[in-house]
Amino acid sequence: MPTKPYQNFVDDLRQVLPNERIITDYTKRFAYGVDASFYRLIPKVVLLIDNEEELIFSLRKAHVANLAVTFRAAGTSLSGQAQSDSILIMLTNSWRHHEILDLGLKIKLGPAVIGADANKYLLPYGRKIGPDPASIDTCKIAGIAANNSSGMCCGVSQNSYHTLASIRVILNDGSIFDNSSCERVDEFRKNHSNLLDQISTLANSTKDNKVLKELIEHKYRLKNTTGYAINSLIDFDDPIDILAHLIIGSEGTLGFISSITYHTVIEHKYRASTLILFPDLSVTCKVVSMLANEEVSAVELLDYRSLKSVSNMEGLPDFILDVKEGNAALLIETRANNQDSLNEQAKLLNKAISAFEQVAAINFTDDIEQYSKLWAIRKQTFPAVGAVRETGTTVIIEDVAFPVEKLAEGVAALQQLFDKYQYDEAIIFGHALDGNLHFVFTQDFASQVEVDRYEAFMNDVCQLVAVDFKGSLKAEHGTGRNMAPFIELEWGKQGYQLMRDIKALFDPSNLLNPGVIINDDNKAHLKSLKALPKADDIVDKCIECGFCEPVCPSVGLSFTPRQRISSYREIQRLRKSDEDPNLLAKLEADYEYLGIDTCAATGLCAQRCPVGINTGDLVRKFRSERNQKHEKVSIKLANNFKTIESLTRFSLASVDLAQKVLGNNVMSSLSKLLRKLSFNRLPLWTESMPAKANYHPKPAVALESDSRPKVVYFPSCATRTMGPANEAKQQKSLTAVTMRLLEKAGFEIISPDFSGQCCGMPFKSKGMFNQAEQKRQATVNQLNQLSNNGQFPILFDTSPCKSMLSEGEGASSNLTIYEPVGFIEDILTQHLTFSPIDESIMLHVTCTSRKMGLMDKMISLANRCAIKVYIPEHIYCCGFAGDKGFTLPELNASALSTLKSQVPDDCSQGYSNSRTCEIGLSEHSGIDYQSIIYLVDKVTQPRFPK
Repeated sequence: MPTKPYQNFVDDLRQVLPNERIITDYTKRFAYGVDASFYRLIPKVVLLIDNEEELIFSLRKAHVANLAVTFRAAGTSLSGQAQSDSILIMLTNSWRHHEILDLGLKIKLGPAVIGADANKYLLPYGRKIGPDPASIDTCKIAGIAANNSSGMCCGVSQNSYHTLASIRVILNDGSIFDNSSCERVDEFRKNHSNLLDQISTLANSTKDNKVLKELIEHKYRLKNTTGYAINSLIDFDDPIDILAHLIIGSEGTLGFISSITYHTVIEHKYRASTLILFPDLSVTCKVVSMLANEEVSAVELLDYRSLKSVSNMEGLPDFILDVKEGNAALLIETRANNQDSLNEQAKLLNKAISAFEQVAAINFTDDIEQYSKLWAIRKQTFPAVGAVRETGTTVIIEDVAFPVEKLAEGVAALQQLFDKYQYDEAIIFGHALDGNLHFVFTQDFASQVEVDRYEAFMNDVCQLVAVDFKGSLKAEHGTGRNMAPFIELEWGKQGYQLMRDIKALFDPSNLLNPGVIINDDNKAHLKSLKALPKADDIVDKCIECGFCEPVCPSVGLSFTPRQRISSYREIQRLRKSDEDPNLLAKLEADYEYLGIDTCAATGLCAQRCPVGINTGDLVRKFRSERNQKHEKVSIKLANNFKTIESLTRFSLASVDLAQKVLGNNVMSSLSKLLRKLSFNRLPLWTESMPAKANYHPKPAVALESDSRPKVVYFPSCATRTMGPANEAKQQKSLTAVTMRLLEKAGFEIISPDFSGQCCGMPFKSKGMFNQAEQKRQATVNQLNQLSNNGQFPILFDTSPCKSMLSEGEGASSNLTIYEPVGFIEDILTQHLTFSPIDESIMLHVTCTSRKMGLMDKMISLANRCAIKVYIPEHIYCCGFAGDKGFTLPELNASALSTLKSQVPDDCSQGYSNSRTCEIGLSEHSGIDYQSIIYLVDKVTQPRFPK
């Protein structure tokens, strides 16, 4: 439990916050405290804040109690600026508001909006936000602004500082600064005249200090996020403007960004890229200097080691495999408003670059598939190091900036330091036009010898960059804890004192993210280092970046993949020590629900993970170990699956009868009571609960004399047992509608009685691997026979079955297996005509469809069928996860918590391609969800009628 000051603080917070958003439990505090950096601090209290009123109340109570507060957005920061050993404030989804202004020339964004979402909102206007960090699919606007993040195309001119239109900030005392309107500015001037006067004083003294002013001008010609944005003191005269721009890059140490309005920049539709290999860094950097005056949007440098690090990637140009030591490459992109301009720019760039010696090159290509492959090389450099690092080491990525004219010398000097300190795996890549280089290396913090090596290395790096080359120690990742001890080295005594004065002006008690940016401890970067002990081969390569979190259905309910891994690492660490047996027992007990039970095991995390980790595989392994004592039961279930289907249909029929007799209200109350009395073992009944399926198969075999195209139709076990809910408008069974659609398209249907057959997914999700493979193999064998050894296509009416049958070792390699979307788009569209309905529909793309790359096809099919198609934001998986929607309904409810609010008023029907998913979607949307097969059947006619 927290100590008394924190307990008193928590007691005060309960006046405005519900208990579930005040986290004091150690297990959750440990997990929620993790970020992407190599530091580990465990907060005493974690608050999940919904709105400004709650935040202001929390800040004021923390101020009274003299307790430090740190703000956290997505936790993708790399330098320790989102860590706290006091109060950690995290944002709920309530902060995701956005507003398009001036026809897309501006956009107002809440702090929890994901960067990529902002660009999605702006896409119809041909605009985007300026910052483009590599983590843009995960990081949030508050973090982007608070770190002044930039990226590959952003440069200096398009970062948050230079594209800021207005900002709303909650200051240390709970007061609000908002420069979005004259009225609000006038009010702030009136109530905070002393603060503004002191800012003006600092600005005037800085402008009068010729030496300091020249240093600032030099530093901000480069990319620079080291310390506070003191360039604002010479860039602006009005203290309102200075204050607004000081907040940018302040890393939560001066205030909380409640919303920000950006001037947007053009998102060019046409782009082309080239990859060119040069003999050495000297030539490469001369090309960079030349390109600074050309029409290029991005120039990425990759040194010899970074090119070698990705040499095992598929689809690489041959010359990458033959790269010689000393070689370096440039990945160059140019963008334009039309194809003619793009072609002309590429032509001129080719001519300019041809003046320099080249080893090999890929010509400029505007083919999206080809240039995406080139950019994949660059994007894989960081994870490539992480994937091959020794277990127990962490991946460190630093970003510095050299004056562009000294770039070649800077790279060479860095490489010499790698050799000196034996960081043989270290690579260098970066945004060459800005002289911004990232270097990545692996570090073991388990011994003092290794910590000493790291300390000496960083001392030399900082001396090299800040003093010898007069560059910036942090170009775009923020200062954080890692570089705070070196700010004075870069900025000198006067510059550092100016930053101290700014901190004292905004936060005199040093309660906002203390230790970040301003830190008097010159060893701070060597403390609270994160251990990454060996946990399991499946997840040992995890770098805890957090890229997985936005797509996880259990986020907000229990643990995310990152939190599952970090918590399991801690459990493994404690198991190997005698540190605290009681703490270990607690973590292990809590992990059962938070880490294992509530994981949907969808595998979507692997798609976002830079090193391809599927945390679901780890969870299924745990479930398998837990289920070993029930091995005999598992075997009986697999061997008697037909009986289970019959019992399921009987149970659903019984529940259906009870519903009709008792009514929905009584049925709901009774179900909740029985579930509670059974300690949540009994499934929870809802109005969306399916009735018994009407499945009456007839023997069917292919007739040699029938000239119609043939298809093997496999109704899933869910379809064979679960019919439409009583409340559903369409009561026809899915099997009947599928048969009707196939016959309409002119197909001969091969669909005998599949009772007892299963793809194996229900067993696999529970960790019953042997039984899963047994069922999968039996189904494959039957499908081989029915399809005449793969001669006929096979249709499953749900997406998870196709996904499962595509796994395993070659048993189904000769079969052509489809789920509804792929079959309809690839085959049935040739046999049907579509007449789209003038209605609004909701579309849910299942997690298995996403993993199989069917999202675009599914959207295309929906657009064939309906005029308006809505895909809800931030719902990547429904969380029903087989039967978890029945046994752990809170997972489904949490994953779909934002669905109902996104259903338009004129929409009454939703579609997907998984029966179980549709149950949860119907329950939490307020509208019916059914298979997309129903929709296709509704809007189609035979193209070749008999």
